[in-house]
Amino acid sequence: MKSLRTYSIPFTGLKLGKHYFEYEIGDDFFGEFEYSLVKKANLLCKVELDKQETMLILNFDITGTVTATCDRCLSEYQQPVEVHEQQIARFSDEEMGEDDEIITLGRNDHEINIAGLIYEYVNVSLPFIANCSNQGDGKQCDEEMLKNLDKLSVNDEQEEQADPRWEALKKLK
Repeated sequence: MKSLRTYSIPFTGLKLGKHYFEYEIGDDFFGEFEYSLVKKANLLCKVELDKQETMLILNFDITGTVTATCDRCLSEYQQPVEVHEQQIARFSDEEMGEDDEIITLGRNDHEINIAGLIYEYVNVSLPFIANCSNQGDGKQCDEEMLKNLDKLSVNDEQEEQADPRWEALKKLK
């Protein structure tokens, strides 16, 4: 988790107004998260931090590619990622209820770690069903692998007809 310290922004020394930060997100970043779906990535994260009297407004622009595995043919492909998100962090000593949209920072906090936010935004931007055709360059699934998977798939009708014991059990009704 030491490498995630890179993604901490010390806001106490910053003047009011907009500040810009840029991070290169790679394999090491996602390696810090134990059960990460993403293992390989080449992303650029630009963060605009707007410091105000009572809050911080963080605007994230994350672009690049992650290596994903196709759910149909099991081959790896480059999934493009483009994320534009905003996060608000407010300064307050009192706890605000369960609100996922606003981060509460205490008066004693002096930095905000955005690693968890970047990780979440990238994972949420990935398609629910990964498919080679999602990458947009016209690449199709590996036909040879699909044929092999079809050969290995279970055909319920053949199995049912091949075993005469099922017919004998059906007659017992």
